[in-house]
Amino acid sequence: MKSNHKKTQDSLNRLTPHSLRYQITVIFLGLFLLSIASIIIINGFFLEDYYVSKKTESLLQAFNSLQEYREEEGEIPDQWYRTSQKKNLTWVIVDSQSGAAVAGVGQDISQQAARLFGYIYNIDRTSPEVLEKTSTYIIQKNRDSFAGMDYLEIWGILNNGDYCMVRSPLESIRESANISNGFYFYVGIMIIFLGIVIIWMVTKRIARPISELTALSVRMSELDFDARYQSRAGNEIDVLGENFNRMSEQLEHTISELKSANNALRKDIEDKVKIDEMRKEFLNNVSHELKTPIALVQGYAEGLKENISEDAESREFYCDVIMDEAAKMNKMVRNLLTLNQLESGQDMVTMERFDLVELIRGVIQSSDILVQQKEATVIFEETNPISVWADEFKVEEVVTNYFTNALNHLEGEKEIEIKITEYGENQVKVHVFNTGKTIPEEDLPNLWNKFYKVDKARTREYGGSGIGLSIVKAIMESFHQEYGVINYDNGVEFWFTLDRK
Repeated sequence: MKSNHKKTQDSLNRLTPHSLRYQITVIFLGLFLLSIASIIIINGFFLEDYYVSKKTESLLQAFNSLQEYREEEGEIPDQWYRTSQKKNLTWVIVDSQSGAAVAGVGQDISQQAARLFGYIYNIDRTSPEVLEKTSTYIIQKNRDSFAGMDYLEIWGILNNGDYCMVRSPLESIRESANISNGFYFYVGIMIIFLGIVIIWMVTKRIARPISELTALSVRMSELDFDARYQSRAGNEIDVLGENFNRMSEQLEHTISELKSANNALRKDIEDKVKIDEMRKEFLNNVSHELKTPIALVQGYAEGLKENISEDAESREFYCDVIMDEAAKMNKMVRNLLTLNQLESGQDMVTMERFDLVELIRGVIQSSDILVQQKEATVIFEETNPISVWADEFKVEEVVTNYFTNALNHLEGEKEIEIKITEYGENQVKVHVFNTGKTIPEEDLPNLWNKFYKVDKARTREYGGSGIGLSIVKAIMESFHQEYGVINYDNGVEFWFTLDRK
């Protein structure tokens, strides 16, 4: 049964398309891939335009700064030259009167000045893409055929009448966009692999208590109430797990009550039909069994009264016989009353779960004196607890009857072996074997009948009444369980079954 539960747990933990871990992993990885793909696509289509818009602002800011420098100071400060190089800007200022370049940054200022005049007098043969145009400046994209690159440019007239042009190569912008896209791609790959590891760990932590609850529900559906929720997720799942535990306990208690009620109902239906016949049979058997001991008691009592034997030893023997026969009649009457209650259904069967191994060890321990007197060897090797469903006190009576019967019929090696084995899917079988003579095959079917004795002389020797196995039969039938006896070469084995669920 444990192996089946382990297989169930393993199947729940496997990463299948229907598992929670698989679905969470796919969702998160899908989100990662969608986010990274979105970033790459957005960068590919819009990053360059975004850079151009930002660079346009930077060019306009540079144009205005140069205009302020020319108006306020006349001279361009050295700091601005360094700022231009840092921002990858080239610029030139041309005097409107002389047409000479008065300041600039770049490898060939005169060539920039010539390009600026070409723009001013509209003699440039290129076809620039104008981005913004006002009365004082124009912002445009244009290709410099001499440098072999595209530039973003702003040119126009300063407030003092000078001409000014500021430009920045677009290749650096495109290269930055490509580098950014490549960087995002490699970072995205790393994030995906890292995300897989993190998601695997997180989903394992999330799915473990849920898988445990699923396995717990499977075991509860099989009426295995030993299962308990033990994980600690630190959230509402723990509350659900505790509710499962309480539900398991409540179901166990309810099923115990239902089993008791069901057994009582079945016994009522079956036994009410037999009550009249059982009463007649009971009276006949009692009359037959009490006839001999009553006659003995009466005979020895009359002998004492008439002083048949005057010596004290004979009178004491008469008294012992009377007391012995009275004790046997008392024991027989008690057993008959017990059997009558069982067969008539007046003795309620209380179904509960208990440890069968502990019960058997208790019976063996309580019979220790008899075991020593018989010089018997008792073998019982079970150590692990085995839980069963039955009436604990009645099962103890069955085990005691079997064990006492084995002690009374010991011969040969004088060994008694008790063992518990699996029986079917949900039952156990208890075996009580003793070395000694076998039972004749023709007597085996009658062993369970009231007052039946295979060896009447030996039965009377140890005070047996032939009712013990009838009590066993009545108890096992009240449980709706099996029982029986098997002959072996060196002895006899009695057995019975019990439910594990």
